[in-house]
Amino acid sequence: MNISSVIVIPHPERIEAVRKQLATLPGVEVAAVSPEGKIIVTIESEGDRETIQMYESISLMDGVMSASMVYHQKENEPEVEISLAA
Repeated sequence: MNISSVIVIPHPERIEAVRKQLATLPGVEVAAVSPEGKIIVTIESEGDRETIQMYESISLMDGVMSASMVYHQKENEPEVEISLAA
């Protein structure tokens, strides 16, 4: 499983529309929206290819000026990692 974080900067007049569209994407969660309109999302996917495809989809979304991946982690066995952390 891959977990990534992306900062999305929409056009100022499209902030709410972009936020709503992001919330409908599978594996994408809107974590926060700053007062300036920056949207922080997380992407959970099965592999690198799916992560890249979702990142590219977000980057090309209508109303998005830019998208920057700021974090990426690959978990080979997420259930084992979670049980060890508990």
